[in-house]
Amino acid sequence: MANDHPNGDPAEQELKKLEYRINELIKTCERLKDENRILRDQQSSLLSERDALLEKNEQARIKVESMIMRLKSMEQPA
Repeated sequence: MANDHPNGDPAEQELKKLEYRINELIKTCERLKDENRILRDQQSSLLSERDALLEKNEQARIKVESMIMRLKSMEQPA
């Protein structure tokens, strides 16, 4: 039986297009999953860094307040 379509059965062509699109979607999902993991790791790292900087800032504030109190006590007549 001769095939009327030189490029194959139209249903077969549609199936191949669909398969290609599904494979592309799978690749996109895998890429996005990897990107999401990387972004979550970065977020975690940045949050840890932020916490450390907030703690350093608090320690510096306490030291400065202590120095101010000492300076003020030195100003008062003995």
